[in-house]
Amino acid sequence: MSTEILIHVTNEETKVALVEDRLLAEFFFERKRSAGVVGNIYRGRVSKVLPGMQAAFVDVGLDKAAFLYVDDIYVEGMETLPEEMREDVNPIAPSLVSPVEGSQDAPPPEEAAAAKSEAPRKQPRKPIEELLSEGQEILLQMTKEPISTKGPRATTYISLPGRYLVFMPQVNHTGVSRRITNEEERQRLKEMVNGLRTGKGGYIIRTVAEGMTEAEARADMIFLELLWQDIKSRSESMKAPSLVREDLDVVFRTIRDYLTTEIQTLHIDDPKEYQRVMDFIATYMPDYQSRVRLWEGDHPLFSSYDVDRHLAKALEKKIWLKSGGYLVIDRAEALTVIDVNTGRFVGESDPEETILQTNLEAVTEIARQLRLRNIGGIIIIDFIDMEKEKNRERVFQGLQESLSRDKARTNALKISDLGLVEMSRKRVREDLVHLLGETCAYCDGKGYTKSLRTIVYEILEELRSVPTGGKGPKDRKVILFVHPEIQTVLQEEERDFLTAVERKIRRQVIIKSDPLSHIEEFSIVAP
Repeated sequence: MSTEILIHVTNEETKVALVEDRLLAEFFFERKRSAGVVGNIYRGRVSKVLPGMQAAFVDVGLDKAAFLYVDDIYVEGMETLPEEMREDVNPIAPSLVSPVEGSQDAPPPEEAAAAKSEAPRKQPRKPIEELLSEGQEILLQMTKEPISTKGPRATTYISLPGRYLVFMPQVNHTGVSRRITNEEERQRLKEMVNGLRTGKGGYIIRTVAEGMTEAEARADMIFLELLWQDIKSRSESMKAPSLVREDLDVVFRTIRDYLTTEIQTLHIDDPKEYQRVMDFIATYMPDYQSRVRLWEGDHPLFSSYDVDRHLAKALEKKIWLKSGGYLVIDRAEALTVIDVNTGRFVGESDPEETILQTNLEAVTEIARQLRLRNIGGIIIIDFIDMEKEKNRERVFQGLQESLSRDKARTNALKISDLGLVEMSRKRVREDLVHLLGETCAYCDGKGYTKSLRTIVYEILEELRSVPTGGKGPKDRKVILFVHPEIQTVLQEEERDFLTAVERKIRRQVIIKSDPLSHIEEFSIVAP
């Protein structure tokens, strides 16, 4: 598979596209006026402790207070990994990629997590009211962007990602990426890092560290430990709420976390940014200099790779497959439903084979859309029903293989008798639709407006409740303000019904159109 990274730089924003076989697989961006917070380290002040939720809100100087759960609070003398670190990467797993507005989702769970069996057993936790008090100042790191009405999520377990290692100052543990599958190499790396450790603090050995030399490990460890000392020193001299350390910008995060041997080329279309990147590469990653290129093509970088067209499709509900089948993707607050349909694909002679081929094609596209759209939470996939068990197994295995390239943690259950797959995907920020769009001001996010006839009949029902007209000229009229399209329907298609209402209330209905009103809005003035 050909994998390339495209970086498009303008004055207002920086866009990054990960392209696999000329198809947009992942997209993230950073805007100058609205950078994200994940990965940032703050000195915050506890504003509220909630014993009933075993959580606290911490003021870090942002629009919304950060949410801190009891299991994300480091306790002095507790040398174990918190639950999320043992299950996934670490509590600040997203910081390895540090999603900002539109940036990439969390890195692979295996990227920094030791297997659960490798981690020490979790010790009983104290209740949050014994750990925190209102007004207390603490050092914490953001793990999730604000999502919808929720503020960012935070942890006091700090993690500092380097090129090969992730340093966890408060945790005495060494873990190895699960993507490094060679047991001898895993053991070599673990023994190397443990032998170089000089004091308190744990390390996660990242996937890119496969083949890492002792000199490279030592350099990474020295840098990360000095960085931690600097963060502690700066924090002690600051007053809460304040930003202690801002994570790297989207370009250097991309280089740090994505520029691996799997990447054939990294294109940058801005000369100044290209030079800045090359200076960094020459110092820290000289073996990758030949892979980084300044884009000098006749057409814009994103246009040449059709990125904008793929991005526009990622905002649509219906996704067509090459065979003629299609997917329909519907979102709810924390649930996404994906429906697979044969569409125009009719196959040749065997209906079961037609359905199998459509489902197999769908799994690849579904996995790509999950990554591209940053879909998180609960996901239900409704595959076309297959009669044969072996076919259902083939489709599920295909889905697992396609999801293996996803850097976010996923968990899928086998296809049920109804042809449904229930799965979850870790969510650390808003999905692509929310990042690039806004709730429709006209339909208010419903996705529809009432039909013209429905609105007209509501108006007629409302008119029937108007008091019967009196003897005076003013008492015999009703003024109705409506949208022009509603006026047309009332005066033409539904004129008979309107006349019947006028007779009932003994009033003449005078219709006046208001082109600036919402189509569902109307008002009745009855003197």
